[in-house]
Amino acid sequence: MMTNNNQEQPEELPSSETGRTGNAEDNIEEQVSDIRQFVTFIAGDEVFAVDMAPVQEIIRVPEVVRVPLSPATLDGLANLRGKVLPIISLRRIFGFAEREHDDSSRALVIDIGQPLGFVVDKVASVVGVEPARIEGVGSIQSTVNTELLSGIIKDVGGHAMVMVLDFAKLIAQEFTEIAAVAKTAATTGGLMASSEVEEEEVSDELQLVSFDVAGQEYAITIDDVQEIVQVPETIIHVPHSQSHVLGVMTLRNRLLPLVSLRRMFALPPQAADEHSRIVVVSLGTASVGIVMDSVNEVLRVGKADVEAMPSLLAREGELNDIAEICRLDGGKRLVSIISADNLFHHSAIKEALTTVENLQDDKQNAETAEDDVSLDDDEQVVVFRLGKEEFGVPIDSVQEIVRVPEELTHVPKAPPFVEGVINLRGAVLPVIDLRRRLGLPSVERSDRQRVMVFLIKGMRTGFIVDSVAEVLRIQKSSIEPAPRLSSEQGNLLARMANLEKQHRMVQLIVPAHLVEDHELADLTKVAA
Repeated sequence: MMTNNNQEQPEELPSSETGRTGNAEDNIEEQVSDIRQFVTFIAGDEVFAVDMAPVQEIIRVPEVVRVPLSPATLDGLANLRGKVLPIISLRRIFGFAEREHDDSSRALVIDIGQPLGFVVDKVASVVGVEPARIEGVGSIQSTVNTELLSGIIKDVGGHAMVMVLDFAKLIAQEFTEIAAVAKTAATTGGLMASSEVEEEEVSDELQLVSFDVAGQEYAITIDDVQEIVQVPETIIHVPHSQSHVLGVMTLRNRLLPLVSLRRMFALPPQAADEHSRIVVVSLGTASVGIVMDSVNEVLRVGKADVEAMPSLLAREGELNDIAEICRLDGGKRLVSIISADNLFHHSAIKEALTTVENLQDDKQNAETAEDDVSLDDDEQVVVFRLGKEEFGVPIDSVQEIVRVPEELTHVPKAPPFVEGVINLRGAVLPVIDLRRRLGLPSVERSDRQRVMVFLIKGMRTGFIVDSVAEVLRIQKSSIEPAPRLSSEQGNLLARMANLEKQHRMVQLIVPAHLVEDHELADLTKVAA
């Protein structure tokens, strides 16, 4: 790997002649300052060269995260030592046939205002060329747009003709947003601020996170849920602890005690699988992770549908965790609401918290105090998936998350971007397929799909996603402006969470830009 910043060992490249005659050392010393260094490479059936100056390094083609609404020439975004790097296909730019990457494929990292990786079939050599040997492009005929060339070098590096690419012109033509990145820096800051959407204050409703345990549906008020995470591969088991206590896990440099709700409620044990989730519940400064079979949705229910647990069914003593029952779908669907306050009085929770305190010595506590980030330095987002890619939205922007009904009601003369409508507690909710909104291929309906409901400029709108993964707290230091690849992408996907240690990139959506201003009137008619 070749680099000019000494961060990695240079990749070995074959050298070539300088194109000069004469072997005298004094001639070399006099003329060396006039020699220009070029990297030559192959894309399709053509041989190109680029001036060495803007070439930061040459790397193997990395894995990428696909970006919706971006130019077709963009393969995706990669993580290069903690920095987000757009990866661009030169073959696609020049209209050459697609080809799978192989051992010879490389990405030239070129920095002209912003680092970009350009995928080429093969890097040939590094050559030194006298300026006099660089000819103009007016006399040649090529399949390549000559406006993107700055010159021609003949008989160098074993090639009869090498075309010198002007990457500044290429970037300006293909990626106008990137070319103007300096001018849009201030705009990006404004977009970040606009990601917060005002939410209606609904005093007569509760917002709940619902989940399944042994076929029964439970819920906890969303204010008590700190985040929802996947079950880690490694759980530290604590000797001599109660059976309810599964152990502890590390969550952002802190030890989090884990308990099993199945065991607390004396339900049959079940091993965690891909659907299992840990709901992190907080009360004051204490936090505990409760393992659930699966997390279903975010419910917004009227307080009129919630009633106290009947006295004959209420549990006594430390097992009175379920304080209320929510009746939905005309009473056909019962959701047991768990009280976080009662939960933290349960002996299993108390022991789990005590276990963590005993595991942390004074040194660990000091390190945790230094590393612990206040809530003001975190952003809480709901992470969902479209295909293999992960996206996130601010949790405050999510009104609720519901299952996709078996059939959506199609409205005659509805806008083409509206998939249909559903009845959400007596109100008509327009539903949009987020895949179609982002220009992604459609998929068949599945039971993992969910409708995420947002309040966009006073209009409640649902968006179908492939699945909802988790609620995640992300340190603001891990969030950076996303490369602005197009106006639409730059507005909607303005930021990216680069979670380097987890080998994850989460593209952060600005919900306010999911629907354009001119589309709001059409949505209002649909919901009427």
